[in-house]
Amino acid sequence: MPIINNALSGAIAAQAALNATSQNVANLQTKGYTRQGVLLTAVAPGLGTKQAGNGVEVSSLLRFADSYKTQQLWRANSELGRYTTQQPYLSQLEQVMGDDKSSLSNGVDNFFKALNAVGEEPTSAPLRGQVVAQAGALAESFNSIYQVTRNQQLSVQQQRDAILPNFNTLTQNIASLNQRIVAAGATGTNVSGLVDERDMAIDSLSQLTAIEVLEQPDGSRSVSLKSGQPLVAGNVAASIGIDTSGGTPQMQVTFARSVYAVDDTALGGQLGGLATFEKNTLKPLQESIVSMATQLGTMVNAQLAAGTDSAGNPGQPMFQVNGGGAGGIMAVTEGYNANDLALSSDGTPGDSGNLQALVDIKNQAITLPSVGSVIIGDADTQLVGKLGIDSQQNKSLLNTASTIRYQAEDDWAATSGVNRDEEAMNLVEFQNMYQANMKVIAVANTLFDSTLAMFG
Repeated sequence: MPIINNALSGAIAAQAALNATSQNVANLQTKGYTRQGVLLTAVAPGLGTKQAGNGVEVSSLLRFADSYKTQQLWRANSELGRYTTQQPYLSQLEQVMGDDKSSLSNGVDNFFKALNAVGEEPTSAPLRGQVVAQAGALAESFNSIYQVTRNQQLSVQQQRDAILPNFNTLTQNIASLNQRIVAAGATGTNVSGLVDERDMAIDSLSQLTAIEVLEQPDGSRSVSLKSGQPLVAGNVAASIGIDTSGGTPQMQVTFARSVYAVDDTALGGQLGGLATFEKNTLKPLQESIVSMATQLGTMVNAQLAAGTDSAGNPGQPMFQVNGGGAGGIMAVTEGYNANDLALSSDGTPGDSGNLQALVDIKNQAITLPSVGSVIIGDADTQLVGKLGIDSQQNKSLLNTASTIRYQAEDDWAATSGVNRDEEAMNLVEFQNMYQANMKVIAVANTLFDSTLAMFG
């Protein structure tokens, strides 16, 4: 009887809908889960018949996803990863270099204060000794600040080295999931769970670098860098690494048999953030610290050479400066003492002509890579000021990126997330649908029994 077939199809459809709803409720707290549903379609009657129809069928399983919102989620994650990675380094530099006791400004000021003090009594051994002591403290200030930058440089390299294997694992996982999704989809299997897993892998990848994702007709997804280099195509995955054969480290992508050089500062995500900080902030700052120490030490040594010490001998270099390394960038010449200070300009004991020239060095200009031409006394202030601007700008961009990411997550959840109240309503609705169809079957059975009784 058509009434039984119709009711049976309705009960089966309601059961399929309840199965989808139960899956949604079970994954209420599952991160990255995309809610599912069923598409019900009325079955038309056959040609030449006057019956209402042949019931209902489940045309397809639905996956409630919006490609645009998902893409926005990945783009926001890339920006968030970029600025989040830079901020701890910027904050540390800003704190260390801006500290009143450990800053370069403090070392420079104390050194020149000691020179000014000895001007009151140029022959005083304690005052002259204080100059040498402050020279040592100044050198230590340069070395300690420089060591912070060296430690950060090492940390950046280690963080990058830790990201690259994860990056390559994610591209391989995405390629493998592409293959499984295409194969399962060809057999009519529901691939929503596999697609969710792939989307989570792509989201993790987007945190490491900015990417472009294209949906393919077969259900696979192609992934590439913003600059166009392919990362995943079908079941083929690229790997990323650093080539050091040319002397200068160069990041490159290897896809199939092709190798593409990439500008890591343009990658976006965590990799782009690390490269941008290292090349645009850390290295220029490091070069400026070395340059400041070198120019200051050279100027002091040159001025001392123009004077005579307490014994009437030509002045000897106070500072030894090198280009950096584990041993630091600046040191007081070994064995240098108070008697070696060449403060006299004419060899007369008590003369402070050359001392005045030494004091005036603080007001002379030097050129630093990151801030240009500055007065020695203001050099550190300029460096810290620029660092503060960079840090505040990154914080502002980080706050914006965080807000955009949260909004993207909310937008995604509005379409794809499981809503407890909505699923509760669906449970009641499809339960009622199932019970109504079972009641129809019961009525049909009663009618069938009554019909048989008429011929009994």
